[in-house]
Amino acid sequence: MAGTNPYVKEIIKDSLMSIGEEMFIALARTSMSPIIYEVLDYACGLTDAKGNLISQGNGVTSFIGMLSPMVKSVLDKFGEELKAGDIIIINDPYIGGGSHLSDVGLVMPIFHENKLVAFSANKGHWTDVGGKNPGSLTSDSNEIYQEGLQLSGVKLFDAGVLNKSVETIITDNIRLPQFSIGDMWAQVAALRTGEKRFKELCGLHSKETIEQVIADLISSSAEYSQQVIASLPKGVFEAEDYIEGDPEKGGPYKIKVKVTITEDAFICDFRGSHPQVSHPVNCSYFGLLASVRVMYLAIVQPQFNITEGLFRPLKIITDEKSILSAERPAPVSMNFEARLGGAELIWKALAPEIPEKLPAGHSLSVCSVTVAGTHPDNGEDFLIVEPSVGGWGAANEADGQSGQFCMGNGETYNVPIEVAEAKYGVLVGNYGFRKDSSGAGEYIGGRGVVRSYEILSDNQYLSATYGRHQFKPWGMKGGEKGASSYIEVHKANGNIIGPLGVTTRLPLDKGDVVELVTPSGGGYGNPSDREYGKVEKDIKNGFYTEEEAMDQFGYKQR
Repeated sequence: MAGTNPYVKEIIKDSLMSIGEEMFIALARTSMSPIIYEVLDYACGLTDAKGNLISQGNGVTSFIGMLSPMVKSVLDKFGEELKAGDIIIINDPYIGGGSHLSDVGLVMPIFHENKLVAFSANKGHWTDVGGKNPGSLTSDSNEIYQEGLQLSGVKLFDAGVLNKSVETIITDNIRLPQFSIGDMWAQVAALRTGEKRFKELCGLHSKETIEQVIADLISSSAEYSQQVIASLPKGVFEAEDYIEGDPEKGGPYKIKVKVTITEDAFICDFRGSHPQVSHPVNCSYFGLLASVRVMYLAIVQPQFNITEGLFRPLKIITDEKSILSAERPAPVSMNFEARLGGAELIWKALAPEIPEKLPAGHSLSVCSVTVAGTHPDNGEDFLIVEPSVGGWGAANEADGQSGQFCMGNGETYNVPIEVAEAKYGVLVGNYGFRKDSSGAGEYIGGRGVVRSYEILSDNQYLSATYGRHQFKPWGMKGGEKGASSYIEVHKANGNIIGPLGVTTRLPLDKGDVVELVTPSGGGYGNPSDREYGKVEKDIKNGFYTEEEAMDQFGYKQR
C-alpha cells in the first residue's frame, strides 16, 4: 500500500482482529445466560464509518453476515444525529441484520477527534424477548407480533446516558429479565471494550493511516474473492429441497436455487421458491443474506480477516414476499429453517462440482429445544433454550463429522450436562451418538445424537422444531441418505407421543422422558467400495450391525 509502512499495516490489521476477539471474550465473561457463556450464541465486531465489516469475533457463523446490515440500518435511521456514547438496540428482522426477535443487536458509534470513525456492534440470543411462548421460540405463531418485543432501532443510551424508559419497557415485556437484561449489560460492556481499543489504536496512528489500511483490507479481500471465483467451475447449477415446518400447519414448502458462476460474479437466484407463509419458518431477506454469506465463505475459504470486501462478487435474487425473503408481518421465530435451507441449496447445487470443498448433506436444522417449568429444588422458574448437535455429511476423502452443530451455528457448544442438571428441572438420562443404519458410502455420514431429559417436576412444557424429520440429509456420488430426526415423549404412564418433528407447548409431568434424536449425515461414494477394516470398526462402534454391514457394504466376516 503506497505511503504506508508495511509493518504498520500488519500491526493495524492484527489489532483489528484482536479487538473483535477481545469484545467476544468480554461478552462471554460478563453474560448471565448459558446460551451466551456456554453455547456462545452471539457475535461481536467492528465496522468502518460506513458500516462495512472490518473485524469480527463470533460463535454463530450466521451472525457474520448480520452485523454490517444492522449498522447500516442504524446509519440510515440516525445519520448525523449519532453522538459519542450512543448505543442503539435493534432486533427487527426486516430492517437490517435480522434473523428473529430473540437475536438482539446493539450498535455503538465510535468517534475520534469529534469525527465518526467506526462502529462497535454485537448480536446475541436473549433467553426471552416476550411473546406467546417462554423462550420466544414460537413454533405456531402466525404473525411476528406474537413472537416478542420488537425494537426497530431505538437509543438505549443517548450520549452515554441510559434511557431508563426503554430499559423499563424491555424489562416489563420479557420473562426472566435478570438473564436477558444481564446479557444486555454484557453486550454494552463488549461494545465499550471495542470503542476503547479502537480509540487507543487511533491514538497510536493517524486517522488517515487507519482509514487507508481499512480501505486496503476491504479491497484486498475483494481481490482475493474475485480470484477464487475465477477458479471455480463456470455455468449454471440448480438444486431443490423443502422446508418442512409443522405438518399440521402446512407444508412442506418447496425452495429452489439457480447458482450462476461467471468470471467475476457468484449469483444465487432463489426465485420460484414458495411464497411466505403464516408459519414461523419464513426468513427475511437479511436472514437469508447472512446464511448465504456463510455458505459463500465455505467456498472461497479465506485465511485472513473477514471484511465486507469478500462479499462483493456475491449477488442474491429473490421474489418479493418469498418464504426466503418474507416481509412484515410474516412470523420468523423459526427462521433458521428457511435461511439455512436456502444456503444449503447452494451447497447441494455445487457439491458435485467442487467435492474437495463441499461434502454430502448434513443435519442442517438448528434442532431448537425449549423446556419451561419450575425447578423442583428451589421453586424458581427455569427455561432451557438450546440448539442440538447432529451429523455432517461424508466427503470425498473422509467420513462425516459426528455430533457437530449445523452450518448456521458454527463454533458453538452444547450446554454441559452438569450445567443443565444444576440449573434446570431435568435429569439427563442419555447423551450419545445414535446407532442405526444410515449414511452408508465409501465414506459414511457422521452420526446424529440421542439426548434424553427426565422431567423432575409437574407442569413443564416442551417446544421443539427438528428439521430433516421428513427429508433426510442427501448422499453424494452414490452414497446413501442420512437418518432423519425425531422427538418422542415417553410418558410416566407408559404412553408414547411421537415420533414428531415439531411440538408446541407439549405438557410434561414428573417422570416423563423426552427423547431428542438429531439427523445423521449423508454418505459419499458407493458403499461397496468402503474398506473392509473401516467396516469392521463401524461394527465395533455400533454404527452398523453385522447384518446391516452385509446388506449395506457386502461385508463378510473373515
